[in-house]
Amino acid sequence: MGFVEKILLDKGISKVIAGYLSFSIELVLLIIICLLANFITKRVVLNIISKTVYKNNIKWDDFLVERKVFHRISNIVPFAIIYMSAPIFGSFKEAIQRIVQAIILVISILVVSAILNAIDDVYKTYPISKIRPITGTLQIVKILSWILIGIALAATLSGTNPIAILSGIGVLSALITIMFKDPILGFVAGIQLTTNNMIQIGDWVEMTKYGANGHVVEIHLSTIKIRNFDQTIISVPAYAFLSDSFKNWRGISEAGGRRIMRSILIDISSIRFCSEEMIENFKKINYLKDYIIAKEEEFKKYNNKDKHNMNSLMNGKHLTNIACFRAYIEEYLKSDPRISKEHTIMARQLAPNENGLPIEIYAFATDIDLKKYEEIQFDIFDHLFAVVNEFQLRIFQNPSGYDIKQIGKIL
Repeated sequence: MGFVEKILLDKGISKVIAGYLSFSIELVLLIIICLLANFITKRVVLNIISKTVYKNNIKWDDFLVERKVFHRISNIVPFAIIYMSAPIFGSFKEAIQRIVQAIILVISILVVSAILNAIDDVYKTYPISKIRPITGTLQIVKILSWILIGIALAATLSGTNPIAILSGIGVLSALITIMFKDPILGFVAGIQLTTNNMIQIGDWVEMTKYGANGHVVEIHLSTIKIRNFDQTIISVPAYAFLSDSFKNWRGISEAGGRRIMRSILIDISSIRFCSEEMIENFKKINYLKDYIIAKEEEFKKYNNKDKHNMNSLMNGKHLTNIACFRAYIEEYLKSDPRISKEHTIMARQLAPNENGLPIEIYAFATDIDLKKYEEIQFDIFDHLFAVVNEFQLRIFQNPSGYDIKQIGKIL
């Protein structure tokens, strides 16, 4: 017999009516207390916690507030009051307590998820997060937490032993394996990717099969998000980085330079020995002066030693315009502050083909930003195309419709 019911019976009210009235009054009081407790926790306690958190110098607790961890915990208060007041419901006490326990378990899932998200946010503030992301690991913890709380929830509602439910899960293991195939594969792939340091947040990766060519922005349990250069977002399965080939351009930034490897096609018919006049002109070029003098002395010693008949250019050694052009390119690249001096700088001949003789420029730009890198290449090749005529060389180019028209006019 409750306190309210006893008072009503003392007033001379019948037992049945007193029972209904006492239950109604206690229920209304319980609702008022729950609403009041919810108001106090949400409007007073949470405000005090938020102000205290933002005023102190500790940063990690800011993420707890932003992820609404305390807000979700406060939702437990009214249900805890209902659980403790369950005896007023008489024969419904056990059922009410089970329902309340189930609700508290659901709130607990949300609280655990919020705490794990906050941990991830805190971890991302450290540089190590780009090398060893833990998002996938935390997602595994979330899944395990959901499974455990789900088992507890089922046991609470059914009134059975959680161990009995766990033993029944073994029968469904095959189904669970199929349902969680991607998370399982992604988890295994994530461990291998991070352990072997194959991919990090911020890496520029290229996977033609999936249309991905951009920077890694997020690494999750089963997928890896890549922001392409056109700002589209591509989600690639984590295990695809193990089963398929991909290109990681991280080595560019680690090496401190981005490779330039592009060719100029020279018309082979324009290659010739240098005349005396050409040599004198080349000596006036700052980038070639030392090279010309050194080569003249070298060739003079060689030709005098073997007593070649110098009436023919086919005898002995002589400077060629293509050799001078290559020397000029290398010295020009060395003088450019945007070209790394710690890496190979070279202008080399490739095998001639139907399009002429390729002179390949091989060097490394110090700026790896795409736009700056392209600007460096533009400047280099603009200059080389402009000066190639000074070496009496011609750039090879297939005849265009305009060229054919000009020939037609001459004929």
